[in-house]
Amino acid sequence: MNVLMPQLGETVAEGKVAVWYKKEGDIVSKNEILADVETDKAAVEIPSPVEGVVGSVLVSEGETVDVGTTLAIINNKEANSGLPDQPADAEKKVSAPEPIKNDSTAELPKIQQVMSPPNSIKTERRLKLSPVVRRLLAEHEINPQEVIGSGRDGRITRSDIMGFLDNRVTKPSIKPVPQPIGDSSRIPFDRIRRVTAEHMVRSKTTSPHVLQAVEADFSCVDATRTSHQERWRSDNGYSLTYLPFIARATCLALRDFPRLNGSVDGEELILHKGIHLSIAVDLNFEGLVAPVIFDADGLTVLGLARRIHEISMGARERSLSADELSGGTYTLSNNGSFGTLLTGAIINQPQVGILSIDAIKKRPVVIEDSTGDSIAIRPIGILSQSFDHRAIDGSYSAAFLHKIRTILEEKDWSAEL
Repeated sequence: MNVLMPQLGETVAEGKVAVWYKKEGDIVSKNEILADVETDKAAVEIPSPVEGVVGSVLVSEGETVDVGTTLAIINNKEANSGLPDQPADAEKKVSAPEPIKNDSTAELPKIQQVMSPPNSIKTERRLKLSPVVRRLLAEHEINPQEVIGSGRDGRITRSDIMGFLDNRVTKPSIKPVPQPIGDSSRIPFDRIRRVTAEHMVRSKTTSPHVLQAVEADFSCVDATRTSHQERWRSDNGYSLTYLPFIARATCLALRDFPRLNGSVDGEELILHKGIHLSIAVDLNFEGLVAPVIFDADGLTVLGLARRIHEISMGARERSLSADELSGGTYTLSNNGSFGTLLTGAIINQPQVGILSIDAIKKRPVVIEDSTGDSIAIRPIGILSQSFDHRAIDGSYSAAFLHKIRTILEEKDWSAEL
C-alpha cells in the first residue's frame, strides 16, 4: 500500500517531509502516525492507511516532493501474501518444518510477522505515542526507544521526555538543548518556527511592503460589547472581544475594495470572489498559524465571534486540518491584548494585505460638533495595514482603512447580536 504526499490546500503543489516517526521494518497499525509533512502554510500528520510493516521509505526527512509522490510503502497481508483467501493454509505452511519450495509462498513468513501482535512493551509503547509526545520527540530529535516510559503499559509521557532532556543536558557527549555559548545559549528552531521564518523571509523578498494606519473610535462597539458581555459570557463561556467587530467591518469594507481581497500572480492581480479571512493565532509563544474563516462576509458578529473562538482553540490544540490553514484571501493579526501601539505586520503570501489590530485604550480626543470643540474620553485604537505596493497604491489602501473606521464608528452593532 502506497503512502502518498497529500494535497495540503488547493494552491499547494508540493510538501516537505519534516520527520519520520517510523522506519523500515517497523510494525504499524491502521491510522498510526507515520510522519509529519509541511508546507509554508501548514504542517500535518500522515497516518498509515493500513495495518502492516513499513517496507520502504522513499522520501527522506527534509526532502520536498510534489503532491501525489509516494513517500513510503506499507506491506500488509493483502499486499504480500498472494493467497489472500487462504490465511489458515498460509500460516500452516510457515510453521511447517519442511522448506518452502513454491515461489508464490516465499513471502509467507512476513505475513505471520505482520499479523502477530507485538510481544514487548517497547513495541506497544511505540505504537501509542500521543500527539504532544510525538511533537516533543520531533522537536528535540529524540529516538523514542531511548526514553523509558512511566505511563500505563510503559507509554511515554511529556514528563518522561522533559526528564530525558534534563539528563541529556548533563552528558557532555550529547549536544545539549539549548547549547551553551559562553554566558549565552542556543535554542534550535522547532518545526513551526522554521516554517514561519521561511514564510516571512519569502514574503519580505516577494512583496514591497507599505504601512499605513488610522485611529478609530470604538465607542459604538464598546457600548454594544458592554450591554451584551454578561449574557454572552454566560451563554458561550468566553468573552466578547473587539476582534469579531473588526473582522465584520473588514469583510464589509473588502466588498467595496476588492483589490485587497486578491493575490499577485506574475504581472496580474487575481481578484477572489469569496472573502476568506485568515486569523493569526499565537501558539503560546511557540509559533504562529493563520487558520481561515471561509466566506466570512456571510457571517454576523455573532457568527464571527464563535468561529474565531473555534479556530483559535483548534490551532492551539493542533487539531486543525491542512484545508483549514490555507485558502485565506486577507489576514487579521491581533496584538492588542499585549498593549501594543502600532505593528507593521508581514503580508501572509500570496495575499495583498494584512490588518494589524493594536491596543484599544481610553484617550482624550477632540470632539467637533455644531456647538464647537470639546474634549472627551473615548476608547481609541490604531488599525494598521501592510499592503503589497505591486497590487495597489497608497490612496486605495487609505480609502479602505477609512471605510473600516467609518463602519466601526457608525454601524448599529446591536443588530448583529
